[in-house]
Amino acid sequence: MEDQVHTVKSYDEELDHLTGIIARMGGMAEAQFASGLHALARRDEALAQRVIEGDARIDELDKEVQSFAVRLLALRQPMAVDLRQIVGALNISGEIERVGDYAANLAKRSLVLHHVGVAVPVAGVVRLGDLVRGLLKDVLDAYLEKDVAKALGVWSRDEEVDAMYTGVMQDLIALMTEDPGTITAATHLLFIAKNIERIGDHATNIAEALHYQILGTSPAGLRPKGNTVGGPE
Repeated sequence: MEDQVHTVKSYDEELDHLTGIIARMGGMAEAQFASGLHALARRDEALAQRVIEGDARIDELDKEVQSFAVRLLALRQPMAVDLRQIVGALNISGEIERVGDYAANLAKRSLVLHHVGVAVPVAGVVRLGDLVRGLLKDVLDAYLEKDVAKALGVWSRDEEVDAMYTGVMQDLIALMTEDPGTITAATHLLFIAKNIERIGDHATNIAEALHYQILGTSPAGLRPKGNTVGGPE
């Protein structure tokens, strides 16, 4: 009986360790995204470069999650809730890794934008980023707290992100139409806005994965989506 208790405790510790890696990944991705937005708003090239370089650490943690989760699946052969937790960790890790990629892409574009030589307003894009940052923080908190209601709150606000993204894109297109000299700079901003919108999609994906991990079902109904106009990929 003592050996069995020890084994269960060890297994729980392994699951906690897996959650801890995800938490570190999420915290790093959230910080990377925030720094990328600050670099854009403040034209801070040194900060943008640090964001680009920091992406490698998130990739390393993603590989650590993959390796550890596969080991748990092979050795523990989990069932039901435990299986969903491990598979959920794999899915959520992949989503966070993509958030890190998009944050790095944002930083790369901001570096290029700073050297274009034509100033264009970035406030709308930064506001979009702030909205998505809030959703990302909420869904990562929901993961740590196993809070389905908070995850659903993020899931239900996807339409809000789409609506703001569409507004930003329309404003930039109008700017390019009125002043062709802004086309290059505004195009870079369009790509940055698309990166931010995609981070919002990944936050929603995490919410869906967490809902399934905890309850074994996907959120009821179709994901709320706004009428977005196709933007740059």
